[in-house]
Amino acid sequence: MAINYQKVAFTASYGLPSQVPASTLPEVSFVGRSNVGKSSIMNKIFNRKRLVKVSNTPGRTQNINFFNAGIADFVDLPGYGYAKVAKKDKDRWRTLIEGYFNQDRRFALCCVLIDIRHDVSELDKQMISFLLAREIPFMIVFTKADKMSSKSAVRRQMAKLVKQLSASGDAVVVATSSLDGTGIDDVRTLIEDAIAQARA
Repeated sequence: MAINYQKVAFTASYGLPSQVPASTLPEVSFVGRSNVGKSSIMNKIFNRKRLVKVSNTPGRTQNINFFNAGIADFVDLPGYGYAKVAKKDKDRWRTLIEGYFNQDRRFALCCVLIDIRHDVSELDKQMISFLLAREIPFMIVFTKADKMSSKSAVRRQMAKLVKQLSASGDAVVVATSSLDGTGIDDVRTLIEDAIAQARA
């Protein structure tokens, strides 16, 4: 069953994992470093301009935000690794992310977003190891592919980063751009396949 992305709607925001109600639908979550372009990619997937708030200041997603797509929920998790926030904020965001994933929920897919222009960070590796340990399905979404000089440069850089992510095993990887739409249809297809599998 295809998702009508035009009808995706914001439903709730939670500041503590304990506030998040039990899941009743398959959930597709998005996680990544604070400046990875998560909100922009989500808006592109939803084919909307401002549904997910985009800020020029990294680290502005401070809660767990839910969006309903009828047959599934999309979950926007706080970004991690932004250096210019207080340690207490970093600790709270980590608590939110881990608290969400440690719950017994209907995890359909986690999209781990990584900026294709930079080497994989230790925090990214930790996030993926965390998901693997909990057997949560995930895919790797490389963002900002439009910033690379050519398609061949994108392929070379993807190969390099995948090698750095050797612990991720056979994870699906897609290069995307929120500006020109590169890879967005592929991400939508993978999301819909994961939701269908979770609903089966």
